[in-house]
Amino acid sequence: MKRLGHLLRRFRRSQTGAGTVEFVLVFPAVMTIMFSGIELGMVTFKQAMLERAMDLTVRDIRLGTGQVMTHDDIRDQLCARSAVITDCQNSLRLEMIRLDPRNWNGALAAPDCINRAEELSPVRNFVNGQENELMLLRACAKFDPIFPSSGLGKQLSDTADGGYALVAVSVFVQEPR
Repeated sequence: MKRLGHLLRRFRRSQTGAGTVEFVLVFPAVMTIMFSGIELGMVTFKQAMLERAMDLTVRDIRLGTGQVMTHDDIRDQLCARSAVITDCQNSLRLEMIRLDPRNWNGALAAPDCINRAEELSPVRNFVNGQENELMLLRACAKFDPIFPSSGLGKQLSDTADGGYALVAVSVFVQEPR
């Protein structure tokens, strides 16, 4: 017993391994913050690219007088201009809604995003506007997190198919033909 007591006192006073304990306690938190920072940077980059593609496409719609753009034409332009959407044809959903500025109620339904776990459904609402009509174009794209099991990636992937949705909205007036 005396020898065991002596070993326990020596173990308690020893400083060896103190850095290892500190590393084990701090390393997971630092890595989680680093992975979350990378994830947030990619989410911001993807949102900026989707918004840019939306702005360029809406500019073409506004200035392309006399040309009727279909759902597939707009989707193809958005896909070509935003290089960050993987499998763009199957992960991007568009919605074009005619708005009445004189009878504005301000409440729009939530954006309709693709659920990759289900079979692809048809276009929800896509109406080409007439001359001088106020139109809302909304694009919803699904992305997979880079680090789906840690930090921000774990919080983002809360849908059934494991992805998160980014939405870009633009409002424009249909130019006269």
